Amino acid sequence: MAGAPPPLLPTAPPIITGPPPPPAANSSSGRKFIGFVVSLFLGFFLASGVVSVLDDSCVLFFGNHFLTSLSSLITCLTILLAVLVYGLTGLTPVVPKRIVLPVLLVIACTLLIALPVTIYGYNRVLQVDWLCSWVIVVLGVALLRRLQGGWRLRWPLVPDQHLGTRAFSWLNLSAFLLLNLFVVLPAVAVYVGGCAGLAVSHFTGGFVSLRPSGVVMQARKYTRADGKTILLFPMSHIAESDFYRSVTQTVGSNSVVLLEGVKDSQHLLTNHLSYKRAAKSMHLAEQHEDFNLEQGELVWADVDIKEFSSNTIALLNLAALVHSEGLNAHTISLVLECNPSDEVEQQLLEDVLLKRNRHVVEVLQARLAGSDNFIIPWGAAHMAGIAREIEKSGFHLVATRDYVSIRFGGKGSAGGGWIQRKD
Repeated sequence: MAGAPPPLLPTAPPIITGPPPPPAANSSSGRKFIGFVVSLFLGFFLASGVVSVLDDSCVLFFGNHFLTSLSSLITCLTILLAVLVYGLTGLTPVVPKRIVLPVLLVIACTLLIALPVTIYGYNRVLQVDWLCSWVIVVLGVALLRRLQGGWRLRWPLVPDQHLGTRAFSWLNLSAFLLLNLFVVLPAVAVYVGGCAGLAVSHFTGGFVSLRPSGVVMQARKYTRADGKTILLFPMSHIAESDFYRSVTQTVGSNSVVLLEGVKDSQHLLTNHLSYKRAAKSMHLAEQHEDFNLEQGELVWADVDIKEFSSNTIALLNLAALVHSEGLNAHTISLVLECNPSDEVEQQLLEDVLLKRNRHVVEVLQARLAGSDNFIIPWGAAHMAGIAREIEKSGFHLVATRDYVSIRFGGKGSAGGGWIQRKD
């Protein structure tokens, strides 16, 4: 039609020159949840350090434990959150590794440091924990100040811009799994196993050690200038049958054997303490069944239950009940209700260990004049104390011999020959 305007052409789509918008998943509830968990974790991390510093300070300087329960609770929750956050770092790159990994590393180091400190400096555990708590406080404050851009705290503690942009990455998950399977878990296992070996050797005076072959008991031979000889054999309630046979074969007909075994003449124990269940589950033998001595002069050198305190007897009855019935609702409730004081724990140590050590040494001293050869096959926990006492009487170590009491795999011999010691 004459004079009509030309038809309108369709509008061309706009040209996008900037980066594409982030995927919708980045603003999803999953992303918000991860930000919430990481913020909660950092908050508990800082809170655990602050409360621990206050608790340790109260204990160190005032002897007051009123914050100990709260500190333990917050620490446990922090560790649980640490496990959750560590797992999330492998599942999604949204978790800011540059923020959470230093925190996780500090938590792991404090837990690992506690093992050797407990072994070699138990009386310094509180001081070390106090220092570690200050490290946590300083790191927590520094991280939050950096994240918040100042000293004013706002929720969430980890702002959205610090979170990753990708919801999932196969490369991230694969690297996480490989690192844990081939580096982290083996390293932790070796470290914990090494600490366990150090603890066993340290607390038994070297009479017991953990080796790749198994649990090794070290027998020691002591002599004195007058020709008297004492053999100390560390024993365990359950072990390989050939371990007991090997120890039995070392007993000569001219030896005096000072036997361990607490008597109960007044029937104060309500349950018989048996290791049968543990021995059966581990395919081992019980000492009282396989350790049969048929030569030498056998002398009972232990104490009677009636010489123990009432608190010690009560604790022994509880332990015997758990051994007898196993772990069930009844025994677990009794164990949870049991909360012995420091004085009761010291009395238990005095009765079960120290008093019995003194008694066997007294029996030994009384019989030294009548024989030249003595054998003391007592529990491994008693050996270090007995050794110290006989050394005070002029005896010195001249030879050692190792016996494998519990094997971790394979057969092998129960022990080698005597190794002479040089002063």
